[in-house]
Parts: sequence; C-alpha cells; structure tokens
Amino acid sequence: MVKETGYYDILGVKPSATADEIKKAYRKLALKYHPDKNPDDPEKFKHISMAYEVLSDAKKRETYDKGGEEALKGGGSGGFDFHSPMDIFDMFFGGGGRRQRGPQKGKDVIHQLRVSLEDLYNGTTRKLSLKKKVICSKCEGKGGKDGAVEKCPTCKGTGRQVHIRQLGPGMVQQIQSVCSECTGKGERINPKLRCKTCLGKKVVDDHKILEVHVDKGMKDGENIRFSGEGDQEPGLEPGDIIIVLDEKEHNVFKRNGNDLIMEMDLQLVEALCGFSKTVDTLDKRTLVIMNLPAEVIKTNDIKCIMGEGMPIYRDPFTKGRLVIKFNVIFPTTVELSKIPELEKCLPKRQEVIIPDDAEEHTLEDFDPRTQNHRRGEAYDDDDEGMGGQRVQCASH
Repeated sequence: MVKETGYYDILGVKPSATADEIKKAYRKLALKYHPDKNPDDPEKFKHISMAYEVLSDAKKRETYDKGGEEALKGGGSGGFDFHSPMDIFDMFFGGGGRRQRGPQKGKDVIHQLRVSLEDLYNGTTRKLSLKKKVICSKCEGKGGKDGAVEKCPTCKGTGRQVHIRQLGPGMVQQIQSVCSECTGKGERINPKLRCKTCLGKKVVDDHKILEVHVDKGMKDGENIRFSGEGDQEPGLEPGDIIIVLDEKEHNVFKRNGNDLIMEMDLQLVEALCGFSKTVDTLDKRTLVIMNLPAEVIKTNDIKCIMGEGMPIYRDPFTKGRLVIKFNVIFPTTVELSKIPELEKCLPKRQEVIIPDDAEEHTLEDFDPRTQNHRRGEAYDDDDEGMGGQRVQCASH
C-alpha cells in the first residue's frame, strides 16, 4: 500500500504501474499539455513533469510510496530535487538544443505519430503535412526596411517590465513580467517601416511535407528526428522536428520487447485430446498451431513459437517469440448418462472416508448478497425466539 497516490493520479496510472507504463503516460500528457500547446495552463505541465521525475526514479518512488510528498522534502538518497519541467521534457525526448559550443539553436518541434502494431511489424512510410515558421523572404528576417528595428521604449530594451505593488505602510512588492509591448524581445519594429508580408514578425507560416519512414521493429515512444527542419528564427540555427511514435492498442497481440503475446481459448476436449488452431499474423500469413493428443494443456499454461514475434530493429530477418497464454473453457453441464464413460477415461477419484455422523450439503452458486441476506434473517429469527430481548452474560 502507498501512503499517497497524488503523483500516480496526475499521470493517470495505478500505484502498481510498471516503469514502461509510467513513461508512456508521461509522454502522452507532456505532449498534450506542453506550454507551446497550452500557454494558459503552464502549471499543469509542471505538475506532470514533477510527478514523472519522482515516479521514474526507483529510490524517489520508494520514498514517495512510503511517506508521500513530505518524505521527499526530507532529503536523503531519495530526496526531492525537482528539475525544470523543460529539462525533463528535453531529456525524455532527446531535444532541447542546449549546447555549449557552436551556433545557438532554436527549439525542437515535437509531433506524435499514431501507428498500429502492423506498421511497426511490417514497416511503413507516412506523409505528414506540418506547419512551421520560415524566415520572411521579403525582408530577409529583418522585420522591415533598414532602420526599422528600434529599442522598445516601454522596457528600454530589457524585455522585462517591473511593477511595484503596495502591500502596506512601508511595504512594497516588486513584480517582474515579460514586456507586453515587445513580448520580451527588447526591440520593436517601427510601424512605418514594417514589412507588409510578415507584419514585422520576421517569420511567416509555411507548410512542410515530411516522409516519415517507420522501420520494422521500431518501438512505441521511439523518436525519428529530422535535423534542421524545425521553426526558423533570425540569428538561430533551426531546431529539429522530432516524430514520436505512439503505438495503438491491438485487439489480439500485445508487444513485450521483441515478443508478441496473445491469449487463446481452448475447449476442454481440445485441452485434453489435442488441437489444431490457426493464428493470423501481422503480415497476413496464417500459422497452424498444433498440440498432440495426450499432451494436456491447463489454464494459464504458456507456450511459445520461436521466430514469430516482432522483427528486431535494424535486423528485421531475426524475430522474437510468439507467446501464447491458454485459457481452458469447461462445459457448464454434463449429461448424466455420459458420466460413467468420462470416469473410465479420467484418473480415478480419491476415496473419501465419511464418518457416520457427517452432515451432507450440496454446493450452490456463490452470491455475496444472498449470504448477507440469510445472515440477517437468522438474526431476526433469534430475536423473535428470545421475545425481542437481548441475553446478557452474567458476571462473577
């Protein structure tokens, strides 16, 4: 049992979630609530990143499970050490563009691509139409004619505005915010000299068609990077476009590494006497699964077929295993006339010695509501038998 479930609730996972389930939940939520897409609610993204930082670290997760958020604040080996939400996002997706050397790089642009298990098995090519910013060709990224750029008169080129708030006699609070006039750039474009194409923004919207090649054996959450295809900005090297694969749930197979896992129902006669079953593969072949007579299959037995799982990424001619978990379906009734024949085929029943004073009972279907109801009736009968009075134990 965990003391608190707050971080699990933020990511929408159970306290028993695996590391992979936590990663997948974070990836989807981080992309959905990224500040670029949801500028009005930056706190949501921060909370998601905070929850992931704790639950993705084995020591911090153990500390949180035992003592909750207070235990994390206590420090130690599993102590609370929250990084910037964007740092976590960049580490997770391999982006960020924070480089110490070379030209300064713009932000990476991240998009999700929904793919089926068939796509990851067979490989596929998708064309994506993406909107991006490109430098205005009319003004060549200057925003207007020569001399159009001038220092912002509101913030004096700092990009920040400082507001003084009176809290009480002799007490003031200084609040700093991004300049509303220049949006933090420290400069503005003279309206008279402003470029009519980009309206002084220096960049314009453009559409880019990308061909995304999904190779055989790629995994859910894997990144495909297009270097230098991100938004353009004057004075910066363009960032990258990163495509994150998002695997859709399959109705038959579930992937576990390079293995494919499926469940198969068997009738009792098939489990006892052998069977032949067909399985349609993800590349539209048909496999015949056979089990010889007398090789009994039990519920929850697990068998596998080598070389029929997922292709290995960058080694597609090698495949994992097809893992099959069996569920044996028993008949609901048996004809009385057939029971002697069944007894001849099945192992003998164990003999039970029944005492003379033993009480016989017939099994019934279990229903918790029936049990509670009958218990209540028994109490009522006892009360009636005692004339509605309770019996008190005598004390000595």
